Amino acid sequence: MPPEIRGRVAYYGKAHIDRLKLIAQLQDRGLRVDAIRDFVKTIERGELDVAEWLGIERQMQAPWVHDQPRTVTEAELYEVAGTQRAGLIADLVRAQIVERRGEVYLLASPALLAMAMRLEAVGIDLDTAAGASAILRKHMARAVGDLVSLFVARAKDGHVDVSDPGRLFETFRATGIESVRLLFAREMERALRKLLASGKVAALSARAKRRRRR
Repeated sequence: MPPEIRGRVAYYGKAHIDRLKLIAQLQDRGLRVDAIRDFVKTIERGELDVAEWLGIERQMQAPWVHDQPRTVTEAELYEVAGTQRAGLIADLVRAQIVERRGEVYLLASPALLAMAMRLEAVGIDLDTAAGASAILRKHMARAVGDLVSLFVARAKDGHVDVSDPGRLFETFRATGIESVRLLFAREMERALRKLLASGKVAALSARAKRRRRR
């Protein structure tokens, strides 16, 4: 807002301070300046309540899974992995599952490490597990981007009701996770049945047994 002009002096009051605080708060949440400008205009038109929006924003920022990055000591890393086999840490670092940070290790995803160790226990090495994770991350990122674009476009056309965004996001959180689990399970089932019918599994198994006898 423009300041109050008294002679040649510009005076800024509480309203300006509150506006600057709001802008700083929105910047802390990652909004760009142009997005903040549009947001403030929406507030001034009376189309949006700040407190309501901040509540929705906190809900959107809440993690969908309780799996946050953390730093761990060597002993804690072995504890999370569930084993102290020789060469484990070197393998984890090479597969980029953990990152060495001086005397500690950055564990980007404790849950993914646990999954990788479960796969290793049945014969799938860590590099393969990390490669599988990268493939899933790549395709999931694209799928999520496409989904967001679809919902935004449909909302603009009035086909998606966003009058109660808090309720919408809460429902979308639950159904999103379940739909991904269901669709992935169906596609994996189809692909594995096709692989089994091709005879490749039997051939690979026979080859592995021959290697063990040598």
